[in-house]
Amino acid sequence: MAAPQKENADQNFDYMFKLLIIGNSSVGKTSFLFRYADDSFTSAFVSTVGIDFKVKTVYKNDKRIKLQIWNSEYWQDTAGQERYRTITTAYYRGAMGFILMYDITNEESFGAVQDWSTQIKTYSWDNAQVILAGNKCDMEEERVVSVESGRLLAEQLVSHTVEGTNKTTHLLFAVFQWENTQSFEFFETSAKDNINVKQTFERLVDIICDKMSESLETDPAVTTGTQGNARLTDNPPPLQQPNCA
Repeated sequence: MAAPQKENADQNFDYMFKLLIIGNSSVGKTSFLFRYADDSFTSAFVSTVGIDFKVKTVYKNDKRIKLQIWNSEYWQDTAGQERYRTITTAYYRGAMGFILMYDITNEESFGAVQDWSTQIKTYSWDNAQVILAGNKCDMEEERVVSVESGRLLAEQLVSHTVEGTNKTTHLLFAVFQWENTQSFEFFETSAKDNINVKQTFERLVDIICDKMSESLETDPAVTTGTQGNARLTDNPPPLQQPNCA
């Protein structure tokens, strides 16, 4: 009887959000996932082949939210672009939020951010929310991507997609928009030192909840199966800034 009870418990939630962590290999996606889900860290992780998947339940304003957090590595093989596109489409389908990650000690991973953001725009639904994370900010002596570069990237992505948008930038925190009003935010993080890991996920959940609340205000049927019209958002968590400036 234990299995059915566990299954029922797993179904006991008000909302379920599918979140994806994407970015180049070896930027620290798996460590980031395990730090958040299990509060654990090991330097022994190897590049993920296939999919890492974790479930975590969080609470916001008396609502239980089940997070399905996915991390995957794909390589384009001899089957060609069509197979890659099919896999990517299936992986991105239904995702409500993305953490797009680069490694501050790896210029190539930073340069690939534009390609990854294009994939999000191509394969995900229009209202998916995105946070850009510059990981491994504990490795200051090996840094090759400055905080300012991350901030400028955010500004460039704004200027390339939305003319006349007011850009708000802060240290380790930047907001920008695509033309479909999809917003990005920017954090520097460290899975090793547990810097801004929880804050990144919590902020992503905040943004999704805020968008849901906006939808509820115009169409209460958007969140079928829930009761009432309560806003799910609260104040965003404070940023941690040690060793990342």
